[in-house]
Amino acid sequence: MVIGGGIVAILVAVALLSLLWTPLPPAKMQIIHKLRPPLTSGVLGTDHLGRDVLSMMMVGCWNSLSIAITAVAIGGTLGSVVGISAAAVRGAFEALLMRACDVVFALPPILSAMMLGAFLGPGRLTAIIAIATFMVPVFARITLATALQAWSRDYVLAARAIGNSRFMISVRHVLPNIMSQIIVQVTIQLGLAVLTEAGLSFLGLGIAPPAPTWGRMLADAQTYLGLAPWLAILPGLAIALCVFGFNMLGDGLRDMLDPREANRR
Repeated sequence: MVIGGGIVAILVAVALLSLLWTPLPPAKMQIIHKLRPPLTSGVLGTDHLGRDVLSMMMVGCWNSLSIAITAVAIGGTLGSVVGISAAAVRGAFEALLMRACDVVFALPPILSAMMLGAFLGPGRLTAIIAIATFMVPVFARITLATALQAWSRDYVLAARAIGNSRFMISVRHVLPNIMSQIIVQVTIQLGLAVLTEAGLSFLGLGIAPPAPTWGRMLADAQTYLGLAPWLAILPGLAIALCVFGFNMLGDGLRDMLDPREANRR
């Protein structure tokens, strides 16, 4: 958890710093300095248009994280509401909601983004909606499973015995006791959201140029792999490091918040 949290903290700090300062404007082109290797023109070199790679990486970090966090927040909130509602009502309502989640699961986020792009056009909103749509059934299933366990606990039975409504029980008793599982899932899904956003940007369905993203940097670099391999290596390492950090953080939180793991220690 410490390793993952440290990596995520560094990435968040870089993303926030890019809002205030970058070595050069990320869209500034200097053709005369194109394809310069690291440390010869800037810390991380320049791309095929002479743009500073470090500045693009910093701004790309903000764009990737902001899209991922927004999409997971929207999808996680909607999915959690769906899961808690299904656990409270049960019956036909639960079956209907879960079948709707199955339909969404059948459409990968990349395919969803391609369909949305046909109507909305590529951009930040398209990426957020596509990723959030895929996150809803993920959180709905997890929330439903954990909420059903909570509904069988004695404190819920006591709350029902004194006449509390299902809504009040869900808000006061069920949700606080499953929040730790939701938080763990949020951290894990953030890594997946970053990876999905990179894939969408690689296909041209993410943020519109000239705003840099790690995925678009990879797409632009594939033509210059022989001449400037660092153009692909650097954003690829950034994506891998970001996903690794969120996964490590999620695994660490799960171990810390799981009473069975605590008993083993």
